[in-house]
Amino acid sequence: MMNPVLKGSILVAIGACSYGMLTTFVKIAYAQGYTSQEVTFSQVFLGFIAMLVINLIYSRKSTKPTVKSTGKAKLKLILAGTTIGLTSTFYYLAVKYIPVSIGIVLLMQSVWMGVVLEALIDRKFPSFQKVLAVLAILAGTLMATNVMNDAVVLELRGLGWGVLAAMSYTGTIYCTNTVSLEVPSLRRSFWMLVGALVVVSFLTLPQLLEHFQVDILYKWGIVLAAFGTILPPLLYTAGMPKIDVGLGAIITAIELPAAVLLAYFVLNEQVSWQQWLGIFLILMAVVQMNLRKKNSTELPDSQSQNT
Repeated sequence: MMNPVLKGSILVAIGACSYGMLTTFVKIAYAQGYTSQEVTFSQVFLGFIAMLVINLIYSRKSTKPTVKSTGKAKLKLILAGTTIGLTSTFYYLAVKYIPVSIGIVLLMQSVWMGVVLEALIDRKFPSFQKVLAVLAILAGTLMATNVMNDAVVLELRGLGWGVLAAMSYTGTIYCTNTVSLEVPSLRRSFWMLVGALVVVSFLTLPQLLEHFQVDILYKWGIVLAAFGTILPPLLYTAGMPKIDVGLGAIITAIELPAAVLLAYFVLNEQVSWQQWLGIFLILMAVVQMNLRKKNSTELPDSQSQNT
């Protein structure tokens, strides 16, 4: 059977790639005249509906005894889910004022934020392996987004929203790793989406009540919900508990090459050799982390068999 850490890493990686695809979709939606409020609300609302239906179908077809979630566990998950809504809200606001490449760079600050958060919680300095991987990913991030070669004027609003998006994204990674793990993954995702819908509704409804283009629900809402609200929470809640917060934050960096590749194939954006080299550097750092982590978890078993 697949090693639990490796399995968790793959699930988280797929979830991160799903998030990476959103950048291209949102960029197209903006070009068609939709607002950040419409994009964010349609994504979270349809994701909530879909997750509700999935849970209802699963609960009826499942032959396993139903594990009831306590009110305390539900409340924790709802509060944790606000980080999902905040991440979408902040990130979509950020890319309104700054280039998408800069927005992705800012969101990827969750890499070092996650490692720092883990170090603070565990009260120990991160291993040299993680520090080296973080440095490699950050260097690859700068290369992959071609930031150094772009003459851009950055607005403080965009920078601020981007940093807030990275902070809330770090919170999402932490919460999916630690909050109410006794609750099945499907139900954890549902209650977290309840929290996401509450915070997004609170932030967007004032503007949407004045103007809302309903057609976004079927034009872009379904796609955005699938890749931004349904798949990532399901994959994160299933995969994150199998790995630690720092490793989870590092693996989510795959979101960057996913975003660049989709932009290359769908939007026909030119990607220089420096950008391809940066993508390769990020992927190699992630692979190295997973291989070493996998070997370290298998070592005690192999040692015990030799004794």
